[in-house]
Amino acid sequence: MIVAFSVAPSGTPADAPAGTGGDASVHTAVAAAVKVVRESGLPNHTSSMFTEVEGDWDEVMDVVRRATEAAGRYGSRVSLVLKADIRPGHTGELTGKVDRLERALGTLGE
Repeated sequence: MIVAFSVAPSGTPADAPAGTGGDASVHTAVAAAVKVVRESGLPNHTSSMFTEVEGDWDEVMDVVRRATEAAGRYGSRVSLVLKADIRPGHTGELTGKVDRLERALGTLGE
């Protein structure tokens, strides 16, 4: 399966240093989430709005959970947006889908 997800914390974290108001930038929280994904060893790709990760259900969902928790340390709540392509028996689709798209684009207008 491939999961595309994004996380965004909001609110002030319970353990925010006094006087900071929990003003950590969202990109810091997103970096913490992406670090979890990259350290997982699963195939992944990060763009300006989503991080995609590929693997089996249990390992991908565990990575998403841990990434969400990492981002959640930067706020009192966290928003998670998730989209999944569940296709048993297929691997390498993180790049395979894009390769097929590029080939299709190359044949348009011929």
